[in-house]
Amino acid sequence: MKVLMLHGVNHNMFGKRDPKQYGTITLDEINANLHTLGKELGAEVTCYQTNSESDMCERIHQGHFDNVDAVLINAGAWTHYSYAIRDALAVLTCPVVELHMSNIHAREEFRHKSVFAEIVKGQICGFGADSYALALRAAVSAVQSSK
Repeated sequence: MKVLMLHGVNHNMFGKRDPKQYGTITLDEINANLHTLGKELGAEVTCYQTNSESDMCERIHQGHFDNVDAVLINAGAWTHYSYAIRDALAVLTCPVVELHMSNIHAREEFRHKSVFAEIVKGQICGFGADSYALALRAAVSAVQSSK
């Protein structure tokens, strides 16, 4: 099973950026945890991070051509306004799980809306770094139940 983890804008700054919201875990630590859990679940996890919206769309397109089995996405701020990323995700035929470390519904009003909500399998938010593990488990389960 191939799972693509997409990290959005500013996520390369995890560990330094707003520790109250995101803790002190780094992106490398998050990715290492995903790889370890993926092995336990029988999934090969490929992680990708960019601060470029166009690069994110290109990577989503590549995921389609690579026939990934599931996609996890924490798009950061793009969640709330990127119709380009939404449209790229809509091309995928596999389960897509949206995730956020913080509870986007308990933050500023502009963060309450996800433009991806209508096209993703589900959303996980508010569990800090554990949101990633929960999302991976949900994606693997969705793939397994669809076979």
